[in-house]
Amino acid sequence: MKRFKHNVLVMGMIGALVLAVCVSPAIAAPPKQKNLILATTTSTQDTGLLDVLIPLFEKRTGYFVKTIAVGSGQAMAMGQKGEADVLLVHSQEAEKKFIAEGYGISRRLVMHNDYIIVGPPGDPAGIRGTKTAAGAFKKIAAANAIFMSRGDNSGTHAKERAIWKNAGINPEGQKWYQQTGLGMGHTLAVSAEKKTYTLTDRGTYLALKKNLGLDILVEGDAILLNIYHVIEVNPARWPKVNAAGAKAFSDFMVSRQVQGIIKKFGVDKYGSPLFFPDAGKKEEKLGK
Repeated sequence: MKRFKHNVLVMGMIGALVLAVCVSPAIAAPPKQKNLILATTTSTQDTGLLDVLIPLFEKRTGYFVKTIAVGSGQAMAMGQKGEADVLLVHSQEAEKKFIAEGYGISRRLVMHNDYIIVGPPGDPAGIRGTKTAAGAFKKIAAANAIFMSRGDNSGTHAKERAIWKNAGINPEGQKWYQQTGLGMGHTLAVSAEKKTYTLTDRGTYLALKKNLGLDILVEGDAILLNIYHVIEVNPARWPKVNAAGAKAFSDFMVSRQVQGIIKKFGVDKYGSPLFFPDAGKKEEKLGK
């Protein structure tokens, strides 16, 4: 009887030890710094993509994400000051400069969509179907038709400036050229209210289309490609950034599961995805 009790006790101890070993990996490594600051573009917020991805990331990793949705320029300015841990942005030239100057590391391709030029159905400048974005901008300027710019140093604003440059036009100071200083969703709302032209990413437009009354007038030009990267803020420059959390988020965004979510996001509601997953692809081959 004593031997039986002894065996039971031993088996119980062994069972408890096995259980502890089995469950310990799940609880052994909670993040040391749980808060993670993500500086991103308004398009990832306005489309609702982050509403799907952030809770999944938090549940999987134990991090708590504070999302600050601004223009890409403002997001990178936060990174330059060490005020963000990781960036999700879409302004290629500014991103390359950010990396070159040592503010960021591990710039990884995540996804793309494209820009479109939208405007009132009446199309007073007659740009509908114009083959190039620069050609459309020339017509808008010639007609003195109101163009609504974000004017916020965002990735969209940078793309818009590049198109004006290609068109050989400096719109600054012109009465027909107006700036909101706002994100994409708000700029589309202002453009809809005033019945003006604007440049927008397709994802935000599709997400808000029902309430806008604006038509897609120009699309498909190669310059309108819109590419998103995830960038970790450099911990060598800013030791207090959450480097582990930033890497976890970067890994998460290019993971097979998340790329699959991106591929399907928007299809059920809009008939087409709002973004196209690109992790592991060559950037120069996108849109071809």
